[in-house]
Amino acid sequence: MIGATGNVGRELLPRLLAEDVRVRALVRKPTPLPEGVEQVVGDLTEPASIDTGGFDTVFLVWPMFDTTLVPEVLRRLRARRIVYLSAEGVPFHAEVERLVEGAVPEWTFLRPSGFATNTLGWADQIRAGDVVRWPFAEARRSLIHEADIAAVATRALLDDGHQGRKYYFSGPEAISQAEQVRQIGEAIGRPLRFEELPPAAARELLLAQGWDPAFAAGALDAWGAMVTEPERVNEVVREITGRAPRSFREWATDRAAAFQA
Repeated sequence: MIGATGNVGRELLPRLLAEDVRVRALVRKPTPLPEGVEQVVGDLTEPASIDTGGFDTVFLVWPMFDTTLVPEVLRRLRARRIVYLSAEGVPFHAEVERLVEGAVPEWTFLRPSGFATNTLGWADQIRAGDVVRWPFAEARRSLIHEADIAAVATRALLDDGHQGRKYYFSGPEAISQAEQVRQIGEAIGRPLRFEELPPAAARELLLAQGWDPAFAAGALDAWGAMVTEPERVNEVVREITGRAPRSFREWATDRAAAFQA
């Protein structure tokens, strides 16, 4: 498993262990993980350090924009089945998908809607006051709980019938960014409000936070488009896992502590 320490990976590990399967996690350094997870130290930037130890089913997260090392990493993995956590409309994800398709006989691409965890980017503002300053208050997103991404990944890793599939899947409803802020406020017991930033000011904020200029421009364009064309909603989570996806309100309740001082 590659990506065990990320938001999705930490949700995925206990689900795989509950299915009584052997799990090995690639980590850059030893780290606290659930009991029963084997750890092997390796680094994606140094493909020669990767040893799968005979595992032929791999959950893959590619954490870099640069895809140069993907072919060598795939050769080192020697996988039969790869489930790749991807995204729609992102060039580097599309390139990783292309390389995975050519490297393994069984693959599944997971393309979830916006991650609810991305709203943790507002946490500093919320801890400091009652106003979130951000662009496009009415951009409507079908944000998905990382637990639901992990639930879909579990089935794609362990069950037949998902090979060769490219799944877009979403949370249960598309709600505006202003409403997301309001629901976070309810979860933490404080009234919060959204103050809309002009796109130019938002770009400067993103760059100050370390965003890549091209990625910031793409994000602003995408959020602006969601004002009139909300992020899509579908039933794929229910179809694959047998349960409805969690709402953003549930996510905010689960993660309330992260927004509090």
